[in-house]
Amino acid sequence: MSRRKFIKDVTASSTLVGLGGIPLSSCKRNSKKHITILHTNDVHSHIDTFPKNHSRYPNLGGMARRAALVDSIRKENENTLLFDAGDIFQGTPYFNFFGGELEFKLMSMLKYDAATIGNHDFDNGISGLVAQLPHAKFELLSANYDFSNTLLDGFTKPYKIYTLNGLKIGVYGIGIQLKGLVTKTLYQETVYLDPFEVALDSERMLKEDEKCDLVICLSHLGYAYKSERQKPDDLTLAKKTNHTDLIIGGHTHTFLDKPTIARNNKDKEVLVNQVGCFGINLGRIDFYFDDMKNTSANGVSITV
Repeated sequence: MSRRKFIKDVTASSTLVGLGGIPLSSCKRNSKKHITILHTNDVHSHIDTFPKNHSRYPNLGGMARRAALVDSIRKENENTLLFDAGDIFQGTPYFNFFGGELEFKLMSMLKYDAATIGNHDFDNGISGLVAQLPHAKFELLSANYDFSNTLLDGFTKPYKIYTLNGLKIGVYGIGIQLKGLVTKTLYQETVYLDPFEVALDSERMLKEDEKCDLVICLSHLGYAYKSERQKPDDLTLAKKTNHTDLIIGGHTHTFLDKPTIARNNKDKEVLVNQVGCFGINLGRIDFYFDDMKNTSANGVSITV
């Protein structure tokens, strides 16, 4: 993708949303600091670009293209973070042959900052995931999976704090219930903790104790469910939160052109975003901070 086409696409599809009460028209003019958040989800081992004759995604995606796009955005704004919301593994022969090694190596080359764990990331078992961790030069964030009695104990973190341009960005990870999705022999003694309770504890700690200016959740719960037995999802999570500014989601392969604006427990805006699957899109959300650290955001989904 050429830089000219990239700028044109972003200008055409960007949507400005307000967080913290800043007038939208004055967002960029009055802003003093600018943080860019890039994200993917449910890439499912898709390394190559889809063939030109593919029935659904002709000539889309590919790690090399994503790398070029991410690099161009980082040159535009050095205060950029790159995240993934899980299901890195499973979906092409690359995973069948290399067990996740290639995926982690390429994500490390792209300098991902963190990822959360999806249900398919257990497809070679906990031992298979642990075997690939030396190739991952980024954090695996998981707050509601208790790995104490497994080989993964000590290899994940519940959250991570990044400091960019004098701002503290706190990021925590939330995963889906594995029972019924993953064979017990694969996730073994992993204990699933209530995602809503853990999320509220995580965001409170990041905001009140760690004094983070921006709080982000990497979620593999799924965007939304409509059923009699409601499963935890991102839209419900957003309503329950108090301090989370952005939920980056995965699992349901939901294609959003722009972030959904939800209202949290304090009736404040929280963004919920997901960019489909297979590396076809790259999510981009730009946060702007004024002198009082009030925040506005500009969200877009960029086709790769």
